[in-house]
Amino acid sequence: MTDPAGTQEAWAAALRAHGRRVTKQRLAVLAAVEQHPHAPAEAILSAARQDLPELTAQSVYVVLGDLTELQMLRRFEPPHSPALYETRVGDNHHHAICISCGRVEDVECAVGHAPCLTPHWDENAKPMTIQIADVMYQGICQDCQRSQTLPAERN
Repeated sequence: MTDPAGTQEAWAAALRAHGRRVTKQRLAVLAAVEQHPHAPAEAILSAARQDLPELTAQSVYVVLGDLTELQMLRRFEPPHSPALYETRVGDNHHHAICISCGRVEDVECAVGHAPCLTPHWDENAKPMTIQIADVMYQGICQDCQRSQTLPAERN
């Protein structure tokens, strides 16, 4: 969203629609996550304190949990990393994570519709209707490839 005032109004309307009060804390956390997608809670706290210096870590964790439950934020947990948050919700996108520097990039659904993957059910399984496929790609980003020697190049 490019219009900050419009974005804040959309968030306020969504909060009200979920029966939540529109508070400075909720709006500060949403703005911090919007400005810093794929950030952990500590980075969100630091960013939100730019607008709201009195914000406590506990309130940020409570707000993150609540907004995630409301599906206004998406939480995902890369391996060997704290949980990360983003405001991009309501679609079936995935993430590519650099195993060297930790950079995270959004990856569109591989097939173009949800879910991206169709599971193969074992004959003893009780198949279910899949609604979301959560795929996490892991690799080495181009910046890290340029700055380091990869194992295959060391020989």
